[in-house]
Amino acid sequence: MGPQLLTTIDQIAKEKGIDKNIIIDALEQALISAYRRNVANPNEHVKVEFDQVTGDIRVYALLEVVERLTQPDQQLSLEEAHEIDPNYELGDFHKEEVTPSDFGRVAAMTAKQVVTQKMREAERERIYNHFADKEDEIMTGIVERFDPRNLYIGLENNIEAVLTPNEQMPNESYQIHDRIKVYVTKVDSTTKGSGAAIQVSRTHPGLLRRLFELEVPEISNGTVDVMSVSREAGDRSKIAVHSDIVDPVGACVGPKGQRVQTIVDELNGEKIDIVRWSEDPKEFVRNALSPAQVVAVYVNEPAKSTTVVVPDYQLSLAIGKRGQNARLAAKLTGWKIDIKSETDAEALDLFDTFAEKVESEPKIVQNEVEQDLSDATVETTAVKEEE
Repeated sequence: MGPQLLTTIDQIAKEKGIDKNIIIDALEQALISAYRRNVANPNEHVKVEFDQVTGDIRVYALLEVVERLTQPDQQLSLEEAHEIDPNYELGDFHKEEVTPSDFGRVAAMTAKQVVTQKMREAERERIYNHFADKEDEIMTGIVERFDPRNLYIGLENNIEAVLTPNEQMPNESYQIHDRIKVYVTKVDSTTKGSGAAIQVSRTHPGLLRRLFELEVPEISNGTVDVMSVSREAGDRSKIAVHSDIVDPVGACVGPKGQRVQTIVDELNGEKIDIVRWSEDPKEFVRNALSPAQVVAVYVNEPAKSTTVVVPDYQLSLAIGKRGQNARLAAKLTGWKIDIKSETDAEALDLFDTFAEKVESEPKIVQNEVEQDLSDATVETTAVKEEE
């Protein structure tokens, strides 16, 4: 076993980038435990030595040199020690080989376990070191395999990531060899198994943010800031943008809507509303409710809530299917939003109570691109559906 084990250790150390001495130290410690498990009444002090030249493994009992013997199996008298070596002093340890005759079989099994464990640890460390700074980033991967629950996505360096059911978009179906973009949510080096657990997502709001950074140069260079994102993956999203230099909405839409359409295509048709951010909550809430028109916004600062008045015929559009538009707007702005029709507002005397009405029409940015337009105008599917 000796030369073969030496060759294996050298090969693993080279391929996995593990210090050979780390493997040998771990092997010696594991062999001590193996010896104690397989030998009756083992010595309390045991040492295993691995010969790095021959590959031989030997077990030694360490006998403490004492003046008077009280534990003959664990100790050696000073007189006996001096017969072996005159330089022994009290408290020294004498090595006495106690390698069992069949220890080679035990050593071989233990060595295999230790080498396998070190390979796994090295692989986890390699993956973690490579991906530790990739958290919250977007990566392109290839669908490699399925199990009954998860998808496994091949990333760079032949490293696999896990896409769990909760992180898969409900409107997507995946096939082997599909190339998809994913958002890295977690890199965990403590996970048991053959490698670090890299968890990725197709539903995380961060994916939308990163896609805009990739497609819109003004975002990547800092000219346009993405202030907030709200998303119901596979259906609809809203993104709030701001810039003091350029038109942030136009920059995100792109010439003839090409930039936003590229993102819509990547997300398999997910509708995207791009709205202009404002530090004024009235204006921000009004913009966030696009494509619905807003008549008035009343703000309750202490409660961080707003009451929004819309035309009667716009009420269902403002609320959205199953409340989706209002829900996304609330997440985007961070404000509670209570939507009233003009009829209800008049019945409740809201106009008289607040005496504040928004006169300008809301800035509505829609997301479904008309390919035959010659400018950057986009038309929202939600408006079409409402009509």
